[in-house]
Amino acid sequence: MSIIIRAMQTSDIPIVKIIEDDLFPIDAWSTDLFLSELAEVAISRDVVVAELDGRVVGYASLRFVGKQGDVNTVAVASSEQGSGIGTQLMNWLEDMARERGVRELFLEVRSDNAPANAMYQKRSYDRIDIRRNYYGNEVDANIMRKKLHDV
Repeated sequence: MSIIIRAMQTSDIPIVKIIEDDLFPIDAWSTDLFLSELAEVAISRDVVVAELDGRVVGYASLRFVGKQGDVNTVAVASSEQGSGIGTQLMNWLEDMARERGVRELFLEVRSDNAPANAMYQKRSYDRIDIRRNYYGNEVDANIMRKKLHDV
């Protein structure tokens, strides 16, 4: 299994949108939102896809401003979850944040997404706050932060 992480292109958005809609049926990002992310590349964003055997199976976006960064999104197709692709995307996000001079990395994760919450805790993200009903349907967001000490 060979995973390649590369810059997202506009031509990737249709397959990324299929993955997005499958994973987040209630609050999926729109095509326009993905286009907006790409428009900010090299200004305040880095956006990538993960390819497995030539197929896009995941994606991630980092927002950076000064010494702070945000994991805007990270997702892996449901058929490929548990295969280490999410870990590789998170490694890429954190490495890129360090390259950009980010000292603190933030993210929001659904409180009801136990696998994602466990992964972030394992990666030394601390829950610093809760946004009530952030995702609607009474689903809260855990706000998490990781200090990147080696920057």
